Amino acid sequence: MKRVTGIGGIFFTARDPVALRAWYQRHLGIDVQAWGGAAFEWVDSAGEPTRGGTVWSIGDVRAAPFAPSAASFMVNYRVDDLTALLQALRDEGCQVLEATEAGEHGQFGWVMDPEGNKVELWQPPAGA
Repeated sequence: MKRVTGIGGIFFTARDPVALRAWYQRHLGIDVQAWGGAAFEWVDSAGEPTRGGTVWSIGDVRAAPFAPSAASFMVNYRVDDLTALLQALRDEGCQVLEATEAGEHGQFGWVMDPEGNKVELWQPPAGA
């Protein structure tokens, strides 16, 4: 079974997310959207679009979106079979969070790494 097949997104929090988003937009040229982040579409070596993308997003630290982790970031890893991977991680003694989510953007599950960081696992919808 394949485990991680790519990075789906980088999420982090800030005390002043509006100001931090503006800094990244002004100084690094990131096209920050109204929802608080940007989506980077993947391209091949010739610059042609290819399947997939990576989300970059800044949220409000007060919302504690990465609880139970105290970290200010979370990496979202793309996977092929979320259910099988979560079970394998449980079988290996990892701390897998019970909650999962499914919706139009795919299926999501979470595991805590040994340092207490919440890791998001994402299985995109079929064909994505």
